[in-house]
Amino acid sequence: MILLDDISAAQKRLDGVAVKTGLLPWSDSAEGEQWYLKPEGLQPIGAFKLRGGYNKIATLSDAERSRGVIAFSSGNHAQGVAYAARLLGIRAVIVMPARAPEIKRLKTEAMGAEVVVLSEGGEEQWRAHAEALAAQQGLVMVPPFNDETVIAGNGTCGLEILDEMPDVDMVLVPIGGGGLISGIGAALKMSRPEIKIIGVEPELANDAQLSLQQGKLVALPIEQTKQTAADGMRATQLGDITYRYIREYVDDIITVNEQEIRAAVRTLALDSRLVAEPSGAVPVAALLNRREELPAAKKIVAVISGGNIDPQLLADILQGA
Repeated sequence: MILLDDISAAQKRLDGVAVKTGLLPWSDSAEGEQWYLKPEGLQPIGAFKLRGGYNKIATLSDAERSRGVIAFSSGNHAQGVAYAARLLGIRAVIVMPARAPEIKRLKTEAMGAEVVVLSEGGEEQWRAHAEALAAQQGLVMVPPFNDETVIAGNGTCGLEILDEMPDVDMVLVPIGGGGLISGIGAALKMSRPEIKIIGVEPELANDAQLSLQQGKLVALPIEQTKQTAADGMRATQLGDITYRYIREYVDDIITVNEQEIRAAVRTLALDSRLVAEPSGAVPVAALLNRREELPAAKKIVAVISGGNIDPQLLADILQGA
């Protein structure tokens, strides 16, 4: 398990690379509470994934960097790795599914990465294809979430919350593969164990919730998870490492439905002038619709993990389609 020193070291590496996103007050907080948004969509790649991806690549040896890196991703991790590799002058190859939002693929290519598109399969197939390419070409794998150096990078998001609001009571974090909540949970719980860490998932992709409830890793069928609009949360199961962190640091996991997710995207855009992708909007959906399921708290932070939404989807949501 990582230590606070590992997260602090990641914070130094990310200085001048990742944006220190501030906490924005939510005007419609519940009575007696103060809600804040942490807009990771303001990162240079539009999502938190830059934190873990850059930290991983920045810790590689010169020999490893000379070989180049490879990743598999539906979009945000792809952009994080591509951006980090470009900054560090390293070759990057990204395996992406054909169903990934076009805007994410085009941005990944624009950053200079070589994109390999797979037309079928789920995350295991993407990973297997990436591992095969890594073996053939000598590339170094940069995992999207199941890696402690990536987790340490993501933990810098938690340190920023604590630096700005030392008396925060509860933090809501989206869960896809679990890398973000693992890092934030570790950073906050090792600093102030009484802070409540709550994960939020779509009902259609609640593998982390089921895993925490059943005390074992639970996998969902890709046919189910691919139905959620939250494309960054379609992972069919946690990694063994992120599962361990979630069991150690996460107090509870709740779910929201598709209508609530879309409504949260719309509310963020119209009320807070924040563009959030569906995956990033799930904590707000939880605050607006599931407050009674959450612990008592006065100062609450919702982490908006990304803003890379397909323009047509955003238009449809804003128009109420």
